[in-house]
Amino acid sequence: MSDCHGLGDCEDDRMKRIYEYVDGALSREDLNEIKQHLDGCEECAQEHSLECLIRSVVKRSCQEAAPQTLKERILDRIGHLEAADSVQADA
Repeated sequence: MSDCHGLGDCEDDRMKRIYEYVDGALSREDLNEIKQHLDGCEECAQEHSLECLIRSVVKRSCQEAAPQTLKERILDRIGHLEAADSVQADA
């Protein structure tokens, strides 16, 4: 499948190790081991790059504010729904 060596079965364990690596959740020794592995395994390096890209896009997306017009439309719709519920409760 790939040129994976030294970390066990990359096919099964690869993403868990890459997530831990990206999260900084590994010991210094394990970080160095994963870094060396990524330097020598193109498939795992691509998985690492993809995970970093996904996290970057998600982080950037979470920083964008909703447009004020969207907020106003939501609040307006909530007001209409509350008014309709009130009318039904009175009936």
